[in-house]
Amino acid sequence: MTFTTAVKTCLSKYMAFSGRAPRAEYWYFLLFILILSLIASLIDWAFFTSVVSISNETSSATMARSSQPVQSLVSLAVFLPHLAVAWRRMHDTGRSGLYALLPILLIAGTVLVLLFGIGLADHFSGNHSLDVFLTRATLLVFIPALIILIVSPLLVLWWLSRPSQPGPNKYGPNPYEVQT
Repeated sequence: MTFTTAVKTCLSKYMAFSGRAPRAEYWYFLLFILILSLIASLIDWAFFTSVVSISNETSSATMARSSQPVQSLVSLAVFLPHLAVAWRRMHDTGRSGLYALLPILLIAGTVLVLLFGIGLADHFSGNHSLDVFLTRATLLVFIPALIILIVSPLLVLWWLSRPSQPGPNKYGPNPYEVQT
């Protein structure tokens, strides 16, 4: 599969979460996204960045600010096709497409644990021992979750880089063995 074929395939299967995607299709599309993001960043930098200088008696600082509208639009436009090809890529390795969402789901779960744990501890602020207990329990859960958050994207990346499962699987025929 060539770069242009992979990009055309992924854009034509914008919302296709069924079937399988070979490694080349996923990685070429990811390369396309990175190139597109770089171009969008350059456009944002050239047209939508303002430079502000702040100075006082002892020091001065210069800041560049951009709302990055082009980058935001590009990210929004490629989110679903990237998710779809990652989903199909997981299918190609014999895994459920939900594994592509693993880091996002873990981040959401960790944020919920923090919000509810600290919020619950704050609710008992009159009872100091219960407040301290709940805060420490939240941190006890948060630290392993943080380690898992660091490891999970690496695991997903490893799964995405695995070779295709030979022969057909429950998600469809092997894309390399299908004659078109």
